[in-house]
Amino acid sequence: MWSVYDEIKDSGTHQSDHTIGILIDGLFEQSGLQDAVSFLMGVERGESAPSVVSFNTIMSRFCKLGFVDIAKSFFCMMFKCGLLPDSYSYNILIHGLCIAGSLEEALEFTKDMERHGVQPDTVTYNILCKGFHLLGLMSGAREIIQKMLIKGLNPDHVTYTILICGHCHAGNIEEALKLRKEMLSRGFQLSVIVYSVLLSSLCKSRRAEEALRLLYEMEAVGLEPDLITYSILIHGLCKQGDVQRASELYREMYMKRIIPNYFAHRSILLGLREKGDISEARKYFDNLLTRDVTEDIVLYNIMMDGYVKLGNIVESTRLYKQIIEKGINPSIVTFNTLIYGFCKTGKLVEAHKMLDTIKLHGLLPSPFTYTTLMNANIERGNIHGMLKLLQEMEANAVQPTHVSYTVVIKALFKLGKLQEAVHLVEDMYAKGLTPDQITYNTLIKCFCRARDFLKAFQLHNEMLVHNLEPTPVTYNVLINGLCVYGDLMDADRLLVSLCDCNINLTKVAYTTLIKAHCAKGDVHRAVGLFHQMVEKGFEISIRDYSAVINRLCKRCLITGAKYFFCMMLSDGICPDQELCEVMLNTFRRVGDLNSVAELLAEMFKLGFLRK
Repeated sequence: MWSVYDEIKDSGTHQSDHTIGILIDGLFEQSGLQDAVSFLMGVERGESAPSVVSFNTIMSRFCKLGFVDIAKSFFCMMFKCGLLPDSYSYNILIHGLCIAGSLEEALEFTKDMERHGVQPDTVTYNILCKGFHLLGLMSGAREIIQKMLIKGLNPDHVTYTILICGHCHAGNIEEALKLRKEMLSRGFQLSVIVYSVLLSSLCKSRRAEEALRLLYEMEAVGLEPDLITYSILIHGLCKQGDVQRASELYREMYMKRIIPNYFAHRSILLGLREKGDISEARKYFDNLLTRDVTEDIVLYNIMMDGYVKLGNIVESTRLYKQIIEKGINPSIVTFNTLIYGFCKTGKLVEAHKMLDTIKLHGLLPSPFTYTTLMNANIERGNIHGMLKLLQEMEANAVQPTHVSYTVVIKALFKLGKLQEAVHLVEDMYAKGLTPDQITYNTLIKCFCRARDFLKAFQLHNEMLVHNLEPTPVTYNVLINGLCVYGDLMDADRLLVSLCDCNINLTKVAYTTLIKAHCAKGDVHRAVGLFHQMVEKGFEISIRDYSAVINRLCKRCLITGAKYFFCMMLSDGICPDQELCEVMLNTFRRVGDLNSVAELLAEMFKLGFLRK
């Protein structure tokens, strides 16, 4: 390159701007950054004619390397050399600033551009749109489009692509689909990439049917779906539970000579497993095995996890042995699955052995590894074992998660160390960890059991202070705590205040109170709450009626039991034989022979008695 350049100089041939630009670009390409700068400085000193093109080339390279400030210094140098930057010069800097996240400065340069008589073009506005998109500020991107239209410039293919991608990433699929229609109406054809982004967003929104229609549209306009397009759709269909349709697309890929990748294999296998048919998942897995695809450890992990969830640790262990025999490297997920399986089936010794095996494979236990083992030890009442694991976790520099801390809180409660549990939450905040609703719910439950309702409600208020929305479970815990360990009237007042504040409650909140009033013998209040529960639109089952009637029968509250029994029949819910026998025994016990006769007749109608 240098030889050719020297020959140009020696021959006296005029060096065009592009000649110097090519040379500078070439030096950068060869990592000769310092040589490129030295050459440009030589041009500036008059050894060659400086040009806007050469400055643009060097600015572009520095921006690509992330050195926007250096690019800006060369931009200023252009003025010193008596050169006026063109639209390309400005666009280079504006793009560099947008990529660096300095959007305000990029907008300032756009104004500076106009002050120097250089008009922003479509490329400038596209760059700014992309800058807003990268920061997730699609409202700002819309404002840029408005400015663009005022200037008499029309959005091009690139503009639409940026906007569609931006809205999809922001989760606004409807706006993205509107832009797609607008784009097609203006005669622009969407690229495979844009279709793939739209397909992905539709699948994430569980709108797989619409995604399939887009696939057919792609093919209709002559675009060939690629590996990524098919993989997105297969994954989306599997997540939606439509494994059959996903399998059809999977076969279609082979027909088009597109070889599915690990992503498609994982999606199909996970879909079959989530469908609840482990035997079908195993058939598919074994089929992959014959095609030497199962070198992918994730496929093994999916199958092992499926067996563990069904309580089949034996088959999960068998697959683990197969991994070792094949020489496939197990991942930490593999071991975590086995540890969870052993803990679930009460095999703590084997679970602890796996902790040593992890280290033998050169892997580090994850927070999940320790948390699972710690929780299993607590369930067994082995608090000492849990604390030992916590110490080991800290010694190995494995940072506990909020779940780990929740497990420790449970242990501290069992030891009666409630204040230490509260301090642990303070430590979490100090370490930058945010306790979740489960952490607080665990603590609230502990204080309710300790009959310290003042502290329980303080923790509820603390959640609100930290912008942590209490869940229906939080209120269920508080209501249940007041019913079992506190004052039933307080529980009633809490329910009323929650309803007044339009806080969504689950059916559990009502059933808990109804059972409590039945146990206390307050049939009138139980009936009122039951009707309130029905009015809220909750689905009422035989279990709800049985729970109430059983409690009323225990208290020998015959009138109340008969009232709920009649209500159940009028709602078209058929009682079971067990409930009828409970009521029959109660009527006999109190000597209510008329009710005995009536119930026997009802039982005969229901087919529970022979004539």
